[in-house]
Amino acid sequence: MNASADALDLLVAEWLTVPDVAERLGTDPSKVRRIVQERRVVGTRRGDPRVFSIPASFLVPGHLANPAQPTQPDAHEPWTVLASLQGTLTVLADAGFSDEDAIEWLFTEQAALPGTPIDALRSGRKTEIRRLAAAEL
Repeated sequence: MNASADALDLLVAEWLTVPDVAERLGTDPSKVRRIVQERRVVGTRRGDPRVFSIPASFLVPGHLANPAQPTQPDAHEPWTVLASLQGTLTVLADAGFSDEDAIEWLFTEQAALPGTPIDALRSGRKTEIRRLAAAEL
């Protein structure tokens, strides 16, 4: 595997830096770095100069944190991390995927799906995606 930055740029439409993520989540960069340490999201260094960046699709409007059970939109929590992402990233890491490989897998169309795994996660289909990810073991 070993996805290159150029390959990832072709797959991921929008990237956010740590300060961008902090602004979108309404928090500070140190909390975003903690979210990364907790592997609730992953990212990669890209660009020139190389800056740690996170796919914007990992963030969702707050009421869609768990898309299988959406709540009413709340102005106090406009954005959050997609809840099902962390467990999926764990399954991919257990299968030997690097962070870059996991991003590539999440954003690459899969024959078993209509679309990409990240789109399926964002629509509430985490069980199906984790089963597919576990098959990579």
